[in-house]
Amino acid sequence: MKIAGFFYTLTLCVTSLLVMAQQQEDKYLVTGTYTGGRSEGIYVYTFNTNTGAYKEVSHVKSSNPSFIAVSPDEKYVYAVNENSDNDNGGEVSAFSFDKKNGTLTFLNKQLSGGDHPCYVEVDKTGKWVIAGNYSSGTLSVLPVQPDGSVGEAVTTIRHTGSGVNKDRQEKPHVHCTILSADNRWLFVPDLGIDKVMIYAFDAATGGLTPAPQPFAKVADGVGPRHLTFHPNNKYAYLMEEMGGAVTVFDHIGGRLHAVQHIKSVQDSDKEFIGSADIHVSEDGRFLYASNRGGFNTIAIFSIDQQNGKLTLTGHQPSGGQIPRNFTVSPGGNFLLAANQDSDNIAIFKINKKTGALTDTGKRMEVGKPVCLKWINK
Repeated sequence: MKIAGFFYTLTLCVTSLLVMAQQQEDKYLVTGTYTGGRSEGIYVYTFNTNTGAYKEVSHVKSSNPSFIAVSPDEKYVYAVNENSDNDNGGEVSAFSFDKKNGTLTFLNKQLSGGDHPCYVEVDKTGKWVIAGNYSSGTLSVLPVQPDGSVGEAVTTIRHTGSGVNKDRQEKPHVHCTILSADNRWLFVPDLGIDKVMIYAFDAATGGLTPAPQPFAKVADGVGPRHLTFHPNNKYAYLMEEMGGAVTVFDHIGGRLHAVQHIKSVQDSDKEFIGSADIHVSEDGRFLYASNRGGFNTIAIFSIDQQNGKLTLTGHQPSGGQIPRNFTVSPGGNFLLAANQDSDNIAIFKINKKTGALTDTGKRMEVGKPVCLKWINK
C-alpha cells in the first residue's frame, strides 16, 4: 500500500509539473485587424510557444483596430481606430483584458488628434498612450485613467514639410511612435518627410519637446516606416517602406547615427515596394523584415554583435499576401506573419542557430490581420 501510495503521489506531482509547463508555454496572441469582410475587430487566441498549437478564444467588435498595444501590467489593451473625418476622425480605444478567459471588455475611446492613426504605444509607466496619425502627420499623448481608460490628449504635435515623391510624400505621414527602453526618448519615423523625429518625453506630464538631436535624416524618397531596437539598446533599425531597405543606427542617449544601409528586397524584385515591419530576435542575433508589394517575403539578416551591422542571409515567402506586422513568439521558436490580403497568419519555425524560417503549413484564419501582440497566460 505504501508503494502504491508513493507512485500515486509521484504521478500527481508529474502531472502537476506538466500542467504548469503547459501553462507557461501557452500565451495569448492579440490580433488587430481592418474590419469589414471577415473581420469584426480584435481577435484573441491561445498559442503554445513550444508546439505552435493555437485556438481562438474570443473577439471584440471595434472599427478598424489595425494597431494595438498592451499595458506593462498586461491588464489593458489599447487600439487605434484607423478612421478619418476632416483631420480629426481617428480614435484610440481602451479595453480591459481578463487573463482567466482571454476576453476584452471595451472601456472607452478618445480622439487620436488626427486621421488614420496607424500606430499606438504605451509608455513604460503605463500612464500614457501615444498614437501616430498617418494622414494628418500628427502624434498625440493621451493619459491613462486609474481604471485603464484613456483621457483626452494632453499633447498633440503636427509635423511639417514634404518629400521628393509628390504622390506619396506630399505632406508628413507619421508611421510609428516608439519609446526608448529608458522611457526618456520618443522616436517618430515620418514617411512623408524622410526623417525620424526625436522627442524628449516627460513621463510626469506627458509632454514632448525636441530632443538635443531633433531628427535623423535619411535618404530622400525612402519613406521611413517602423523602427526597432537591439536588446542591448546600442543599435536601432529603421524599415524604409518605399526604399525596401533597412538603415542601421548607432544609438546612445536619444541620438541616432547611421552606420549602414542594406536592402531588404531581392535584386529581382521590380514591382512596387512596400516594406512594412521589422523585429530583432530575443537573443539579438537575427533581424527580420517584411516586404509587401509584389514580393510577400520576410527578409532574414544576421547581426554582427560587435557593431550591430547586418548581413542578408535569405528571404522566406510570407505564406500569404501583403505581410504587415509580424512577431517572434516568446522563447523564439516561431515567427508569425500577419498577411492582410489573404486573411491569414502564417506560422514559421525558427532555426535558432541560423535564423532561417521553415513554413509549418499552419495558417490562423482571420480577416485582414495587421498587428500581433503577446500577453502571458
